[in-house]
Amino acid sequence: MEVTNLLTRNLGRRYSEILGINLRKDDDGEIFKWFLASVLFGAPISETSVIRTYRCFERRGVLTPEKILKTGWHGLVEILDEGGYARYDFKTSDKLLEVMSNLIAKHEGSLSLLHEQALSSSDLEKSLKDLGKGIGEVTVSILLRELRELWKKADPKPTPLVILAAKNLDLIRGKSPERSLRELKEFWRKNKVVGKTFTNFETALLRLGKDFCRKGRCKQCVVRGFCSVATLA
Repeated sequence: MEVTNLLTRNLGRRYSEILGINLRKDDDGEIFKWFLASVLFGAPISETSVIRTYRCFERRGVLTPEKILKTGWHGLVEILDEGGYARYDFKTSDKLLEVMSNLIAKHEGSLSLLHEQALSSSDLEKSLKDLGKGIGEVTVSILLRELRELWKKADPKPTPLVILAAKNLDLIRGKSPERSLRELKEFWRKNKVVGKTFTNFETALLRLGKDFCRKGRCKQCVVRGFCSVATLA
């Protein structure tokens, strides 16, 4: 279907791919890098600022739970400020230290082990949230969306922005996130694009909702012709 092709090819690039994180192999180090990035993406801050901040962690080699703890609160604030994360620097430093301490204490510092120990998709999400009060629905959804093809229990519900974009394109009718996920999976099954995955499709809908639908940027939207609510605004 043309709309699926337009979406995935123009807006579907994975965030992990942009950051150079390889999630196509079962490597706990790469998975942790994506976890760190997901925590950063979970704040209401621009995509550009998050990417820049992650690069600061990368340049300093602060990409493991142990190194984050060793860097300490002041060191983390410095990295976050350097990346342009100043508005959330104190809060995020607190969050990172709490989460890393719990990840090491409860799961030997391994997210792969956390996944193995989870009894179900819902239990996996609960275990992630239990790492710290700063890990909420948004961060969990960001993390698990790109791990669908790697972790069997990774099956997050679509976020409100994904649902907004999908409804504007008349791809779904469900009122609950659970039904919306089923409808999106079925739509993708019938309209998949060669060389792309459901993750690319979901990521494209997220960007569509965040950068276009929510902001009323209909004129610049690549799928404006398929939208049921598009305006000339």
